[in-house]
Amino acid sequence: MAAQRSTADILDAAVHVREAARSATSGATGLDAVLAALSEVMEYDHASLARWDPLGRCHTTLAGSYPDEATAYIETRLHHDPVFAVLHSPARGGLWLRDVPCHLLAASPGFQEVLSPLGIEDGVAQCLFSADGRYVGMLNVSTRRPRRTPDPARAVVTLLTEALAAAVAQGPPPREEATATDPAADARRPGGLSPREVQVLAELTIGRTNREIAERLCIAPRTVGTHIEHILAKLDLPNRAAAAARAAAWGITPSC
Repeated sequence: MAAQRSTADILDAAVHVREAARSATSGATGLDAVLAALSEVMEYDHASLARWDPLGRCHTTLAGSYPDEATAYIETRLHHDPVFAVLHSPARGGLWLRDVPCHLLAASPGFQEVLSPLGIEDGVAQCLFSADGRYVGMLNVSTRRPRRTPDPARAVVTLLTEALAAAVAQGPPPREEATATDPAADARRPGGLSPREVQVLAELTIGRTNREIAERLCIAPRTVGTHIEHILAKLDLPNRAAAAARAAAWGITPSC
């Protein structure tokens, strides 16, 4: 187990994580291989790598082992958690659970509603930033057992963030990201829908299921369901069939 390994062994394992991340960046392997390599650096019960979607204002899980409810929280609610405000800084290293002040844990829905019921006692949340300072996503790692102190894996995880950020950042080009804060672009989208909601709405026109839409857009099925709820509320429609009809009337169809 990683907690019983020497510092030299953990450093060797970190090299394997960097190699896996470089392979994922080039498209040679997936990010599941990165998390598998990371398990040799530190033993964990759950872990995930998520990309930040600046258009949809949510995270997209690229690889992970958390239960569905935890994954849904990471994707749609984590960025509103008071703990996220603390760790979301390029100058900050990872925030380890045992270092979070008690009052902040008490105010954190992520801990109270998600991690605590899973029996999580330790772990790290690490925001990932590109070389030019853009926030690109997160590493989340959780364990049901406290880790030893001092723990060389703490320093190693921080050293890996550059490689992890590069692997996670395989997403929308800067041109698309720039439209996320463009008021004119918001005005042009029908019904006040977000770009991601328009994508989901387009998929409804040909009767795709939530799972099929999730696979096409590389997001979780639960996230698709959330987008559909928002679409129905914004357009004041009773069901997905009505949403599909509205999309067809607007000429909204899938891109391919």
